Amino acid sequence: MTTSLEVSFIDRLTTGFLRADAQLNAPHESDAELIRLPGGAILALTTDGIVEEIEAGLYDDPWLAGWMSVVVSASDLAAVGAEPLGIMVCETLPRGAPAAFIEALQHGIADAVAAHALPVLGGDTNHSDRLALTTTALGIISEGKPLTRRGAMPGDLLFATGPLGLGSAYALARLRGEHDSAYQPRARLREGILLRHWANACMDTSDGVIATLHELGCRDALGFALDDVSRVLHPAALRVSREAGLPPWVMLAGPHGEFELLCAVSPERSADFVDQAAREGWTPLRLGTVTGSGHVALPDGNGAAQIDAGVVRNLFQECGGDADRFLGALLELR
Repeated sequence: MTTSLEVSFIDRLTTGFLRADAQLNAPHESDAELIRLPGGAILALTTDGIVEEIEAGLYDDPWLAGWMSVVVSASDLAAVGAEPLGIMVCETLPRGAPAAFIEALQHGIADAVAAHALPVLGGDTNHSDRLALTTTALGIISEGKPLTRRGAMPGDLLFATGPLGLGSAYALARLRGEHDSAYQPRARLREGILLRHWANACMDTSDGVIATLHELGCRDALGFALDDVSRVLHPAALRVSREAGLPPWVMLAGPHGEFELLCAVSPERSADFVDQAAREGWTPLRLGTVTGSGHVALPDGNGAAQIDAGVVRNLFQECGGDADRFLGALLELR
């Protein structure tokens, strides 16, 4: 499976960094960093910034930028099954920004922390030429083990916490100068806490579904056989694919996600897992099966076509961020 350019770059940057003796996860092994505390509880903490997304025009609405600055970190807590403790916010504000812009940005942050029950613990404020937002979220796992990206096995069933592809549909519209697809994702904190008791591995889809599958597969040299993709697509993503004449799987391949969780569950536990989720008010969506192939198998009229998820994950960067070039190159992979 092709190596991720992003992961390779991070590895180069962090070579020689000191790591904590109490840290439970290896690099890239989980969405949040996991620290064993005295007494046995696990502290989950994560930091994330939205700079490229703002510069690309994906979050040019200040309210949405504020909302997303919270979601990106809250979703990492969800992916390890942590109960949220709070969040810290670092805002680099544009010099001379209108008062209405600042007010909308703060409302977006306030609405998001209220929706996710994440009190603001503190932060930092700076001024520069461009808007940049970074948040650090903290959570706790008081008992049991956390979710990580490792542990899936061939034969496990692959589930999503909700419909997929909305992130790709939204990004495609914005990068092509359109304003059609509504976008306001929410971190799946409640679902992540339940998944900690059922899933063998988990990761959020913040970077797109196929990028998530690539990262999950890399941890244990696994592949995935997907079912009928159109059954799990968000209605807006399915509509975009049909109107653009794109195969449904393309809506899973974009570099921007919808912040659902993907998880692998043992087949013998899957029925009880689905029943428990239903009792808690949500429905896991079956996406496919974990395999040992090292590739992602997509259904088509002739059976299944295999793609290298790593190639897909790197493709947007290799196309210079050009949405039309990316789509053209993507379709040539099949």
